[in-house]
Amino acid sequence: MKHEEHLNRNLCLYFSIAFAFSWLFWIPQALVSTGSLQVPSVFAEFLFSPFNPAAFGPLVSAFSLTYASEGGKGVMNLLKRGVDYSFRKSWLIPIFLLFPVITGSALLLAVISGEALPQLSVLYNPLSVAVGFLYIFFLGGPFQEEWGWRGYALDRLQAKWNALVSSLVLGVIWGTWHLPLFFMSGTVQSQTPIWGFMILILCGTILFTWVYNNTGGSILAMMLLHTMNNLSFFMFPTLETTLGGLYLLILNIVFVTGIVATWGYKKLVRENKNRV
Repeated sequence: MKHEEHLNRNLCLYFSIAFAFSWLFWIPQALVSTGSLQVPSVFAEFLFSPFNPAAFGPLVSAFSLTYASEGGKGVMNLLKRGVDYSFRKSWLIPIFLLFPVITGSALLLAVISGEALPQLSVLYNPLSVAVGFLYIFFLGGPFQEEWGWRGYALDRLQAKWNALVSSLVLGVIWGTWHLPLFFMSGTVQSQTPIWGFMILILCGTILFTWVYNNTGGSILAMMLLHTMNNLSFFMFPTLETTLGGLYLLILNIVFVTGIVATWGYKKLVRENKNRV
């Protein structure tokens, strides 16, 4: 009982700190974006710059709580998982191709349905893809978030529930964390209905758990997967089409259903096949 209470307390603290840190910066940004708040131009430039630290909430929360409960040794163990590449290398295939295939296929289906093909300038420029990858990895979510969502929260959730339930719980919380972004022009969220985004992030969280559990809990694998997920929207501007978002939802659901049916909902892992 004490262990479960400690687990629940750490999870509540983790999510509370992650939300508080991120929303402290995002809510003013959303209010400025909607015209509900007027601020000095210098502050507005900071809010809308790549150096706005809002997305670091999950990272700040994970490392703060890890240090508070486990000290420097715990922090070092967490950092090591961020460079852990000892997983089975065949998992690099879904890490780098899963989300581009889903997003690209959704765009292809939209074009086949009669829609005009959007400009694919990023996809046709390898340098843009490489630069976009590095920018997204460090400043577009993966580095800021994955130390926390998967590195801290997912293991603790899976100590309470099976992999599928843990993913659904984390997905709802992760999706809710993004809410201020729906009120900021230019974000992916602003182009997506909230209900559609929540379905996508629930499916995405299950796919993340699948890869996470099969790579031995590698945070590096999660950061790479997260990067490819975000990058795929720039490579394939599916949301610029009318039907692309619908096809994206359908394909995500199909992929998740197939993976859960094949790998099992309890662990999303085939025993003894997750490491080299």
